[in-house]
Amino acid sequence: MSSSLSTDFVRQLLEKIIARIELSKSQLLQLPWGTYLAPRNVAVASIAYLLLVRLLRYRRRDKIHAKFPFPTRDSLSRMTTLQAWEINKMLGEYEFPFMGQKALQFALFRTYGIPTISKLLVDTKQLSDVSLASKQRYADTEVLIGEFVINPPDSERTINAISRMNYLHSGYRKSGKISNDDLLYTLSLFALEPIKFVGMYEWRGNSELEKCAVGVFWKAIGDAQGISFEALRRFHMGWKDGLEWLEDVQEWATKYEQQHMVPSEYNKKTADETVRILVYDVPGPLKWIGNQFVSCLMDEKLRTAMMYPPPYAPLKFTVDTGLLVRKYFLRYLALPRIIPFKAFSQPDPKTGRSHKVLYMSEPWYIPATFANRWGITAWYKWTMGLPYPGDPKYEPDGYDLEEVGPKLFRGKGKKEMEETRRTLTEARRGGCPFAV
Repeated sequence: MSSSLSTDFVRQLLEKIIARIELSKSQLLQLPWGTYLAPRNVAVASIAYLLLVRLLRYRRRDKIHAKFPFPTRDSLSRMTTLQAWEINKMLGEYEFPFMGQKALQFALFRTYGIPTISKLLVDTKQLSDVSLASKQRYADTEVLIGEFVINPPDSERTINAISRMNYLHSGYRKSGKISNDDLLYTLSLFALEPIKFVGMYEWRGNSELEKCAVGVFWKAIGDAQGISFEALRRFHMGWKDGLEWLEDVQEWATKYEQQHMVPSEYNKKTADETVRILVYDVPGPLKWIGNQFVSCLMDEKLRTAMMYPPPYAPLKFTVDTGLLVRKYFLRYLALPRIIPFKAFSQPDPKTGRSHKVLYMSEPWYIPATFANRWGITAWYKWTMGLPYPGDPKYEPDGYDLEEVGPKLFRGKGKKEMEETRRTLTEARRGGCPFAV
């Protein structure tokens, strides 16, 4: 019965489409389909499409290089934070939106392989206890990082996001629970992991110009956070550009992992809860595949530190093959993206609040629109017994940057944030972070 109704519906829909373009069924049947689908014509069309992909696929990369003309290595020393941000924005919205976002998520995940970092999260129960809104903590972290990634470095929203983040960290830094090395390591991963993920899994790697932009951008974020770079090799000499800074950060982070990325129950407990967030939407019987997929993306050192077993060899082969197929499909067969990827909405002019556009587990800060409550995703969530947008406890009215963070800190920190805002505004953050 249902199959018959479905067939009738499809037939009626096709008839309406044909009528809309003023083409009768008899005319449609009379079209020279045999000519259109002749092997020669199919081959010509296929070659033309492949040439079109090749023509357009690298156009945006060339456009970036044309818009920011730094023809020599020495000229890269003139790159400003504002220019670096704009280059990173184009990469995140058009060139590598999927892998760029996953790389930042994995960068955060990788920090949990350091016992001093994971121990703090376990002790404060911010990402190791599902009963105490660990998913909100994850969403809040995405919000704060996302805000200063998508907005210009000298904008009010970026300055507010960094001010809020600095306030949330301030008490732990003063007490010694968060060390400068922990912050420097976390910052290094946000700079290095996207470059690594893009190089391994995307349809092309980053150019030197783009890598320099990554270094300039994250160096400026570190300055705004008050992170000391004294542990880096060329700290006293100074860095000429973002590439030199990245080289030093890579060298330091590798040594830091060798010394501090060691097995710990704190690492495992934090990793387990984070993986539960990552595979939250996966049906129960298939969650083990999600867990294995995450393990496939870990290197041996991280896997050992988190006390995870190696993935099954056939599944590792399947994941690696799938990522390789995606890489070459995008390079040779897919047209470039024309619609920018957006993870956050613009602030509401009346309330000043913003919304997340996407969510991984619980719908924190997702608006209760018709599409969000009645779309395919919402129906899937409902059938799985998972939360979907609309419940007031997930704050569907959006977030205010001055309130983001654990409930313990709600309504607090305004004085401290104002002082940071004043400092960052006076620093004129759009300039070059390597200028003497």
